[in-house]
Amino acid sequence: MRRAFAKLGLSLAICGALAGAAAASSALQPYQMIRSLQLVQDRIANGDHAALPMQRKLLEIIDERMRNATTADFEEPRNFSALLIYAMSGGNPVTLDVALAKVDPASAGKPLADALRAYLGGNFKDAGAALAAIDAEALGTHAPFVALVKGTVLSNEDPDAALANLDVARLLAPGTLVEEAALRRSLLIAVSASKPDIFARVSSAYVRRFLRSPYASQFAEAFVSGLAAMHASLDAGQMAEILAWMTPEQAETIALRMSRQAAIANDPVMIAFAERLAAGEAATDPRALLYSSLGGVATPQVADTLTTLQSIDRSRLSEGDRALLDAATDIAQTVVDRPEIPQAAPAIPAAIDPETTSDTDSYITSTRAKLDAIDRLLEGSN
Repeated sequence: MRRAFAKLGLSLAICGALAGAAAASSALQPYQMIRSLQLVQDRIANGDHAALPMQRKLLEIIDERMRNATTADFEEPRNFSALLIYAMSGGNPVTLDVALAKVDPASAGKPLADALRAYLGGNFKDAGAALAAIDAEALGTHAPFVALVKGTVLSNEDPDAALANLDVARLLAPGTLVEEAALRRSLLIAVSASKPDIFARVSSAYVRRFLRSPYASQFAEAFVSGLAAMHASLDAGQMAEILAWMTPEQAETIALRMSRQAAIANDPVMIAFAERLAAGEAATDPRALLYSSLGGVATPQVADTLTTLQSIDRSRLSEGDRALLDAATDIAQTVVDRPEIPQAAPAIPAAIDPETTSDTDSYITSTRAKLDAIDRLLEGSN
């Protein structure tokens, strides 16, 4: 509690300082303001969610200062450097254009500035071409930012080069928002390029360093996507170790989302993988039991599946999941009540000969409708 009040007090103090800075922004040099921005962003990387509004306010103040800067301001190398860092820290592309109109075209940093204009404008092709001739590691304080941008613009065209640049970015700026962003972007590339080894390495690094970041929810989205896409080539034990670094609530959420993805895919290998991820309370969570049981309604173990479904505490389920439970229980009960119908096939409709009897034909039609209902409920459940 004392720590929380201390953070609140510091936040209020900084907000007050920002208000004063806004009133006297013309008296501050751009490089001084950028230093403040970097301090705030480092706080964000270390889990200070209260710093997010500070970052937005600072960017607004810096935006105004950059627009009103003079040619003489940008003749100071530190201020021109600040402009480039501002552009690479979420700056306004229009403001960058206004400011660059006041910069000497012969400036040594102009090629980088032009590359950043293309980047902020969404023109990754031109930005990549311009950045290709720039050695990020030779740029001093700009190096980690440039490496981060290069990694971003190359992510689709050349995943390996993108990952190499993102590695440079995080190694040159450890513990900062640059490293945090580099890890998140590396994870996205590992998923899209199907690189399980990199996925495991990057995920492990992120949960150990930045799990308190306000952007951790974006990591979680990519992490679940990667688990679902690469489950066949990932080590479930290693992934469970990564979950162990999370809080119990975070780990349970990831395990449940993976169980739901497995249920949607109706993939036995993926379901088994998801079950290995579940641990502690997640293993007995009614949602986990529900999702992991769905594949069992069309197996020889359907009677056991029905028992599990009937044991689930429906009061702990959402409305959508209660409907899903009812549909799964209904179809499992139907199969159990028809012992003369073969149950060994992987899918109920394929297990029956539709021309055997009209009664069986009616059974199949009903069962297919129930399976379709389960699919629709899964796609729409929360």
